[in-house]
Amino acid sequence: MTSRREFIKKSALASAFVIGGMPKINNAKEPVKSTSRKPIVISTWSFGIAANDAAWKVLSANGRALDAVEAGVKVPEADPTVSSVGLGGLPDRDGYVTLDAAIMDENGNGGSVAFLQHIVHPISVARMVMEKTPHVMLVGDGALQFALDNGFKKEELLTPESKAAWEKWKKENNYNQKIDKNNHDTIGMVAIDASGNLSGACTTSGLAWKMHGRVGDSPILGDGMFVDNEVGAACSTGKGEAVMKICGSAIIVEMMRNGKTPQEACEAAVKRIAAKQKDYNDFQVGFLALNRNGDVGAYAMQKGFQYALAVDGENKLYDSDYLNK
Repeated sequence: MTSRREFIKKSALASAFVIGGMPKINNAKEPVKSTSRKPIVISTWSFGIAANDAAWKVLSANGRALDAVEAGVKVPEADPTVSSVGLGGLPDRDGYVTLDAAIMDENGNGGSVAFLQHIVHPISVARMVMEKTPHVMLVGDGALQFALDNGFKKEELLTPESKAAWEKWKKENNYNQKIDKNNHDTIGMVAIDASGNLSGACTTSGLAWKMHGRVGDSPILGDGMFVDNEVGAACSTGKGEAVMKICGSAIIVEMMRNGKTPQEACEAAVKRIAAKQKDYNDFQVGFLALNRNGDVGAYAMQKGFQYALAVDGENKLYDSDYLNK
């Protein structure tokens, strides 16, 4: 799995052009302060650079944050070289690519899909659930039927490369799935637009080689992502089961409501996981947060978590600080 992470990092940096040039990698250990500068978009991992570019096109044209985050995360969803999101995502242990996604707007509305197959852009289906149904979440065959009824095309998401990786995994691991520090890479994105409104999106193909039917934190509002327009927004990446056990993104927003900075809130959430989950040395979790003032925070359990931040016409990649040193 380490080689997969390196491949994703290199391909994203090689192909993504930032606003005004190639991405700059800052080995920053302190959060970037962006007070009162809007718009802003922040997203997880190196492929967040290309995702931020798409979101920034919307934000810089005075577009809505909701439209920006949807446009942004659709980039890795459609990129077959990103093996943890959408098309080309690594399958479950039975060889099926199953997708989870969630989206929230500035009014507290949310939509999500889980265990969705054959649709390249689950984030757009999640938005349609939010805007066209009285529900928040649709799953499995019901989510697929809803997507097809609303014009989405059924496609094969298992690429030759991801199929070969699955077959290699089966041979080497005897069908035994293990969640380790390198099995992650959800894209989460939160943004604030020129009007001061917040939105967020989260989308993933989930843990590679997971049990068939497994759903993680990404499509669950308050876990993989959460937005409160009065306070701020947060999103997560890493082992979803760990995030779900503390309602990670919602707790970060609530800590910001009670006076913590985004950075302080992200750190507190990671430390809460470490205090309550004895195996915290064995997995990765990372959080991003953005408040209404435009301050951002980032923190992870392990070394290696990166995030992309676009503000003031610059889109840069940063190394997050982390707990396990």
